[in-house]
Amino acid sequence: MTIVLTALVLGGAAVVLTEWMRKVTAEDSWWLGIGLHVLLAGVGGAGAAALARDELELVAFGGLALALALLAVIDLATFRLPDVITGPTYLFFYGALVAAAATTDGWGQLGRAAAGGAVLLVVYFVLAFINPAGLGLGDVKLAGILGGFLGWFGWLHVLSGTLAAFLLSGLVAIVLLVTRRATLKTEFPFGPWMIAGAGVGVLWAGGPT
Repeated sequence: MTIVLTALVLGGAAVVLTEWMRKVTAEDSWWLGIGLHVLLAGVGGAGAAALARDELELVAFGGLALALALLAVIDLATFRLPDVITGPTYLFFYGALVAAAATTDGWGQLGRAAAGGAVLLVVYFVLAFINPAGLGLGDVKLAGILGGFLGWFGWLHVLSGTLAAFLLSGLVAIVLLVTRRATLKTEFPFGPWMIAGAGVGVLWAGGPT
């Protein structure tokens, strides 16, 4: 029941935020009008409820799922991950993890989450510095959030989620090239695959370690 309710609540929140999302992007992209962010928020809400072991984890994961749903669609539409979403998401998500750790004495888990976020932030920054055409600073900032999420569960999850992001992005690029819907010079948004990779990483590596 909690899974269904959370999915409905986050899907509804995404509907309410639709017009605001359009204002943030200042564009009228096809991606913004098909309701994909609502579907992703609902699926993310269901996943958050399935993963959460208590109410505070549910708040942390649920809020993150909603933010990631908006970011994924905005990135598809504009190739940008706006700070107006990523900035507050940092504060909300890590703040919620602090509260969760305080109530369960999970300080070691919180420290691993912070370390995971820091590691991915540095790794993505280096990659963006080496290949700025392939990764932007928005991707770097998103990595710090996803690293915290994956790190909350374990280092194997950080590794799995990161590898899955690059694997999924590569597979999609190959399909588009083979079907001639893209060329080697075509730009691809990486944020959605980072988000999808984090989900795959959690499912692949299992529960908290």
